[in-house]
Amino acid sequence: MTGVPRTKLGAYVLPGAAHDPASGIGQARATERMGLGTVWIGERYDTKDLGALAGALSQATSRVQVAAGITHPYLRHPMVLASMGQTLQALTGGRFRLGFGRSASWRWAAYGQPSPTLAALEDIAGILRRLWDGQTVTYDGPLGRFPQLRLPVVLDTVPPELLLAAIGPKTIALAGRCYDGVILHPLLTPEGVRRSADILRASADEAGRDPDSVRCYATVLCAPEVSESERQLAIEARAAGYLSLPGLGDSLARMNGWSEADLARYRGQRVLTGLGTRPADKHLTRAELIKLCEGMPASWLPSCTAAGTARQTASVLAEYLAAGADELVLHGVVGERLAPLADYLAAEGG
Repeated sequence: MTGVPRTKLGAYVLPGAAHDPASGIGQARATERMGLGTVWIGERYDTKDLGALAGALSQATSRVQVAAGITHPYLRHPMVLASMGQTLQALTGGRFRLGFGRSASWRWAAYGQPSPTLAALEDIAGILRRLWDGQTVTYDGPLGRFPQLRLPVVLDTVPPELLLAAIGPKTIALAGRCYDGVILHPLLTPEGVRRSADILRASADEAGRDPDSVRCYATVLCAPEVSESERQLAIEARAAGYLSLPGLGDSLARMNGWSEADLARYRGQRVLTGLGTRPADKHLTRAELIKLCEGMPASWLPSCTAAGTARQTASVLAEYLAAGADELVLHGVVGERLAPLADYLAAEGG
């Protein structure tokens, strides 16, 4: 018995590029039908607008949580974020979670926007909570200058949870101080999740908060009962891109206790060095990304992903929950492709 309740699992809709946004509705319905607890939206600024998708999913589902994993504080004014947050909370009947993150510096340089700082991420949480509390907010700081912010109508509902995506210790600690939970990046091992959860709860405790009230959402690349080619697309193609990125890959390696020399050797492959500063996942084919994984230590991906039979996958997920994760965000295959895992857990009573 793995002891993994399905309600402690969530799954993304529309992972990666979405050429048919409407297909996310069917994926969300399948997620709810399988008994999972949350559907997650990873916003992209093309066909995966958070407000539009979350609004659609709010009416297509009735039980699962609908979570943003993630959006950013600079591309929407705080009034727009506050309005969107409380509107989606009302539309879902209290099932919405709003997640923020920093993303990559190259993105903000291309967009002509500043990269979100820790100070900005701390301030937006405070501003939104005050607006949802009916307060008038005067602010002058890293988010901009706002002489008078106020929501003319504040709905009589509990505000949405605020979550923060984090990898490094400083951002995890910020989540412990100021947010309702942290969303951890894929490719952390169970031990990496344990270290992250310890930082989160210690920070909450130091801030005078109940450490158990701050949730730890661990994202796990997951591909149960799939063919080898499907597993490679779901896990290896993504892992190659993540670990090639400066900053992101380094933080993951440190939290997992992986060798810096091994990471350097992986990044020293000619196809990666030839990219310069261009991100691999945007400029290499999936086949090229999968091939890159041959340059990793053989132990890396099996130690931080969940694949194989439904039983094997469930066993790995149980390790993540035992390591301190409150809920898991399954990333990789979506919708009905998760049915073998869900059926296995249901048969176990999970």
